[in-house]
Amino acid sequence: MMDFEKIAASRRGFMGLAGAGGAALAFGAGTAQAAKQRTSARILILGAGAGGAAIANRLTERLDGAQITILDGRAQHWYQPGFTLIAAGLRKADYAISSTEQWLPRGITYINEYAAELDPESNRVTTTGGQRIEYDYLIVATGLVLDWDAIEGFDLSMVGPENGVSAHYASPEAAEKSWLALDKFTDEGGVGMFGRPATEMKCAGAPVKICFLAEDIATTKGNRGKCEFVYNAQAQNLFGVPVIHHRVRQIMDERDITYRYQHVLKSIDLGAKTATYALPEGAEVTDKWDFINIVPPQRAPQVIRDSGLSWAERWMDQGWIEVDMQTLRHARYSNVFGIGDINGVPKGKTAASVKFHIPVVEDHLVSEIAGREGTRRYDGYTSCPLITRIGRAMLVEFDYQDNLTPSFPGVIAPLEELWISWLMKEVALKATYNAMLRGRA
Repeated sequence: MMDFEKIAASRRGFMGLAGAGGAALAFGAGTAQAAKQRTSARILILGAGAGGAAIANRLTERLDGAQITILDGRAQHWYQPGFTLIAAGLRKADYAISSTEQWLPRGITYINEYAAELDPESNRVTTTGGQRIEYDYLIVATGLVLDWDAIEGFDLSMVGPENGVSAHYASPEAAEKSWLALDKFTDEGGVGMFGRPATEMKCAGAPVKICFLAEDIATTKGNRGKCEFVYNAQAQNLFGVPVIHHRVRQIMDERDITYRYQHVLKSIDLGAKTATYALPEGAEVTDKWDFINIVPPQRAPQVIRDSGLSWAERWMDQGWIEVDMQTLRHARYSNVFGIGDINGVPKGKTAASVKFHIPVVEDHLVSEIAGREGTRRYDGYTSCPLITRIGRAMLVEFDYQDNLTPSFPGVIAPLEELWISWLMKEVALKATYNAMLRGRA
C-alpha cells in the first residue's frame, strides 16, 4: 500500500495524486498569506504562460493597489508537459490547449500583444502594437523560442506520417501529427532517429522520453524486430545529472537502443531521408532514417536578446537573462526578475521548476515594496517524470549540485521504473499544474 501520509508531509509538493472522481492539488500548497501590502507600484509581466499567469495570481493576493499588467500575444495557453503524451498517441491535441485569459486574475490589465522593444534603463516596454508601457518592476516570463531555422533543410510543414517526421515540441497540433508519424513507423519498421540540441532546453528529458515510448510502442505492437532506435546525445552523456545518465544508459542497453555521444543534428534531406550530425572538431556524419524526431536549438526571444538583460559572458549564443541563481533577481537591474525558461541559471527549465521560482520572486518583490529584505532562495530544483514506457516512469528530481532531491523519500525510489511515477505524470500532473496557474500551488 502507498503511504499517503508520508507523501502528504513531503517538503516538495509539486506532484499530486489523482483520486476517483477528481484530482488532488499539489501537496504543500495553500500556505496562509500575510495581510496585503499596500502599494501603487506598476508591475509589468512579460509572458502569460505558466510562470506569468501564476505570479500574476500570487501578486494580486499579496498586493493591494498595485497596477499589474501582463503582456502576451498568444491567445492560447499550452500545457506543454502534455506534448509528449500527445506525441505518443495517449492524448489528443486539445488536451493541451486552453485560453490564456482564463488563467489570469481579475483586476489586472491583459494586453494581447508581444513586447517589441525593452529598455531596462528607462523602465519601458514598447509592444508590437505600438503601446508604451512604463513599469516600476519587471518580471520576465517570456519562455524561450524554438530555433527551427537552425536545422538546415527542415520546415514544420514536413511534420506528419507522409514524411516520417516528428517535431513534438512545436505545438499541440504538431505533437498530434508527430504521433501519426510515430504510429506509422512502429507499424512498418525502419530506422528511428532521436536526440536533442546542444543549447540549453526546456524539459531536457523529453527527447529521451519519446525515444523510450517509441520503443515500447513498437514492442507492444510486436514489431520491435523491424525497428532500430538511435538516440543522439549532444554531449558525452545521455542526461546532465551523472546518476541519471548512468540509469538511462542502463535502460537503453537493456532495450537495445543505440546511443551516440556528441552528435548534434545540423540538417536533414527529406528527399534522401538523411540527417547530418555535427561531431567534435568540425567532423560530420550523415545517416539514413525512416523516422526522425527533431528537437531544435532553443534560445531567448530576440526582444530579450536585444534588451541588454542577457548574460554577456555565458550562453552568449542563447541569450538567457542574467539573474542571480538563488534570488532570480537580475544582476544589473535590481527591479527586474526572471521566472521560468528565460532564466540564465544552470538548471530549472521545467514546469516543476517554475513552481519553485514563483515564491522566490514573490518574496523578493513584495519584500522590496515593503522595505525589507527577501529571504527565499531557489536551489535549482528541477523535476522530470522520466517516462520509460507506457505505464512506467522514474520521478527524477535534482538541484544545482546534481543531488537527487526526492519528494517522497522512502516511498518512491527516484531511479526505479514505477507505475505510481507514471500516474503522477499521466493523470495528476495537469491538475497540479492548473492549481499552480491559479496561484494555489
